[in-house]
Amino acid sequence: LGLATPMSIMVATGRGAGAGLLVRDAAALEALARVDVLIVDKTGTLTEGRPAVTGITPVPGFDGDAILGLAAALERGSEHPLADAILRAAEEGDIAAGTVADFEVVPGKGVAGLVDGQPVGLGNPALMAHLDVSVDPLTDAADTARHQGATAVFLAVDGHLAGFLAVADPIKDTAPAALDALRGQGLEIVMVTGDNPVTAAAVAAKLGIDQVEAD
Repeated sequence: LGLATPMSIMVATGRGAGAGLLVRDAAALEALARVDVLIVDKTGTLTEGRPAVTGITPVPGFDGDAILGLAAALERGSEHPLADAILRAAEEGDIAAGTVADFEVVPGKGVAGLVDGQPVGLGNPALMAHLDVSVDPLTDAADTARHQGATAVFLAVDGHLAGFLAVADPIKDTAPAALDALRGQGLEIVMVTGDNPVTAAAVAAKLGIDQVEAD
């Protein structure tokens, strides 16, 4: 009996490692048995972590290719997951990206810089507010994209709204079954994400998650 606890821990950590789960210490493993709430991130956990541009909505005076080219130019210097989606879309569309200077990451909001000498900003509504650019002309279109589970990434050029890119990250095929199995064990699921509340709610609804903390 004295060997039961060490033996069970050894077996459990071995089985976990085989499934790609690493346990740092025995106390954590023992505490896991008492967990009744599981908090999960969205991007890369419930979704594939490989977003794709699903649409571009310009304002009059701009077109999709111009918006994609400017966005790709800025995203060359970004490490955000959405950056890869925008860069891939530009490459697949054979869209040339300009030269960037004075690149700046605005934490929690987006990126900005000079693209071929023009001031350009790319990010969420908070970044547009920071740049004193109104997103009102595209609010309805952006909300439509969000209700479909996409993130709206706005682009401003020379202090004026140019449009937005809809970027969506597909839900992992394995996520629904995994969540059902966890619920079957009595776990309550909460999704926490830095994404927009409307987008977050759309993804959560598809997965049957009732509790969401966004932004």
